[in-house]
Amino acid sequence: MRLEARGKPLRVGLCHCLTCRKQTGSAFMAYAVWDTGQVTVTGDTRSWGETTDDRNFCPKCGSGVFAAEEGNAEIEVRLGCLDEAPTDLTPSYELWVPRREHWQAAVAGSVQHAGNRPPDKA
Repeated sequence: MRLEARGKPLRVGLCHCLTCRKQTGSAFMAYAVWDTGQVTVTGDTRSWGETTDDRNFCPKCGSGVFAAEEGNAEIEVRLGCLDEAPTDLTPSYELWVPRREHWQAAVAGSVQHAGNRPPDKA
């Protein structure tokens, strides 16, 4: 499968929630959000549903690739699936910071949220 994101994302974030931690097998998930019209996905993906969105992964390797919510005009792309690494994308906010590991510092200048991002916020 192949994912192409064009232009700059609407926002970039880190999530420390339990679902993201389990999905990545890591301490957090890094992602960027684009308008769906700026992202093209070709090839086969599989998904599993969560209360907030459908999380899509590559059926060949199992890597998380993107999340989308039906009827939402945005797509959340996992930074780890991008071919160019590292990227020039820096998180402007973090979610579920009470679950952040004690050894992980907050991203400098980012907005800190105790839970999910409030609608229309950083």
